[in-house]
Amino acid sequence: MSEKPNALGTYLRARRELVTPEQAGIPDHGVRRVPGLRREEVAMLAGISADYYLRLERGRDRKPSVQVLESIARVLQLDEDHFAHLLTLVSDVPRRRRRRPRKETVPSGVLTLLDSLVQPAFVEGRYFDVLASNTLARALDPGLVVGRNQLRDMFLDTGQQGLYPEWENVTECLVANLRQAVGKDTDDARFVELVGELSLASPLFRRLWARHEVRGQSGTPIRLDHPRVGELTLNRERLSVGGAESLNLVVFHPDPASDAADKLDLLASVDLPARGSLLRTKQG
Repeated sequence: MSEKPNALGTYLRARRELVTPEQAGIPDHGVRRVPGLRREEVAMLAGISADYYLRLERGRDRKPSVQVLESIARVLQLDEDHFAHLLTLVSDVPRRRRRRPRKETVPSGVLTLLDSLVQPAFVEGRYFDVLASNTLARALDPGLVVGRNQLRDMFLDTGQQGLYPEWENVTECLVANLRQAVGKDTDDARFVELVGELSLASPLFRRLWARHEVRGQSGTPIRLDHPRVGELTLNRERLSVGGAESLNLVVFHPDPASDAADKLDLLASVDLPARGSLLRTKQG
């Protein structure tokens, strides 16, 4: 019988290796075989026994109390998103037989809304697949066509990287969002396919994935270097689609009366006559 996956231990170890003794407020004595804190240092700072902490990392104890987890989270300097993710790794939820993946379908009302928006907008799925987009979104970013995946494009497509001058920062955000989105559901077929492909093809993805960063999705400014209008900075907002689990409506919008607003108007004046959204017809 194969050994049960030890998601909790993997997460604790990855986060422990990111905290230096200096950050933890303790002396740095001796040669360290791995970066970050030693197990016994985490245990000491958390007020638990070294043997108990070792059992947690090795998967021999999978039901620590919330109080113990809070103490460990304080030592590992986990923020709210990372702590919430930590709690999901110890929840005692029985494994269910994996159901056939459901197709991610954009509600018709959202498609109508998408076409009515004067801002670039698109709908993305749980793993950043583009499910629908309006014309101005595709004019702004040619990668926002149905069937493309933003993670794959940002790591593997040099054209996309050229469009986003700060593309490495974008990848860090996407990977942290993906880690939160998947939680414990790591046997999802789409997730396995995507992470497997990127792990093989991109050293940067492997490095970022190994950090176990977790971050919720929120509005953020995005800088683009567009081949037709030059550099512009837009605000990107992600809005949950009601009644459609894991789907988000993503909208780009400029600050009022800004240079970016003028450049977006220029793109719209050329591209909006052919406006329309495109809905994926194949399984996502």
